[in-house]
Amino acid sequence: MKVFVNKRIPENGIEILKDGNLDIIFPETEHPIHEEWLESCKQADIILSVGGKNKYDKEFFDACPNVKAIALFSVGFDQVDITEATKRKIPVGNTPNVLSRATSDVAFLLMQMVSRKANYNTAKVKSGNWKDFDALEELGQELYGKTLGVLGLGRIGFEMAEKCKAAFGMKIIYHNRSQNEQAEKELNAKYVSFEELVQQSDVISIHANYTPKQADLFNKDVFEKMKENLIFINTARGGFQNEKDLFEALISGKIWGAGLDVTNPEPMQKDSPLLELPNVCVLPHIGSATLEARSGMARLAAENVVTFSKGEKMLTCVNPEVYED
Repeated sequence: MKVFVNKRIPENGIEILKDGNLDIIFPETEHPIHEEWLESCKQADIILSVGGKNKYDKEFFDACPNVKAIALFSVGFDQVDITEATKRKIPVGNTPNVLSRATSDVAFLLMQMVSRKANYNTAKVKSGNWKDFDALEELGQELYGKTLGVLGLGRIGFEMAEKCKAAFGMKIIYHNRSQNEQAEKELNAKYVSFEELVQQSDVISIHANYTPKQADLFNKDVFEKMKENLIFINTARGGFQNEKDLFEALISGKIWGAGLDVTNPEPMQKDSPLLELPNVCVLPHIGSATLEARSGMARLAAENVVTFSKGEKMLTCVNPEVYED
């Protein structure tokens, strides 16, 4: 079988593909345009998809009838029309578990950077604007005993909650599609409605899988219901937040600060007004950017490809119903 790997991945993943006796197709240029990417996809039986803005939707599947499976180099699968893939019996694999610690580390980092206005203060040093001591200039806030609200208490959300409870004795509340009994037992986490999450949290951290139905979930109306000391953290997908509304909430004092590893749009424009605010920290989607996490992602994505090529079920499949008779 032919597998198209649209961007470079750690070498351990490539070695697994080679050991699986697969014919590997790489893009002819480092940054292929959409038409070049599509032509490569047409030649492949399996796509190992690494980032990018290209969508796997009805139009794609119609144009690439040879594609039999997609292995994503990510946990999220919002770039794939899962309903359409399932209809065509095309399994879609992802890479859960292997990046949970790394991504939760970034959420934890952002929370602390925002709480102490680290970006603002670093910029002050770099610009030579480190002046005499001022007891009231751009003060941060402490996190001890505050309430962390987690939207999407899965593996990554659990890791974030565990860190917050251990480091700062934070209370944990969460909103999920279903209750997380492990979190309730081990972290004393409390399941609440979305409305309660918004109103009761001192920090909100998003770790849910994104779908188009959740576009702009955090908008003007929602921000207005939050506490004025609220720190908003998003390491999931930028589509969750309306950034114009987020900016307005920050400058008007409706909420206190924001830490983003994902933006809307992505990449963020360099002239975004959010970047000028002292209470905002933005990172370029580095949640899984560790040697350990990326190597684990490469291994699991490649193993999904190889197991499919052998006629076996993918190890981690987001639409397992494709295997049902």
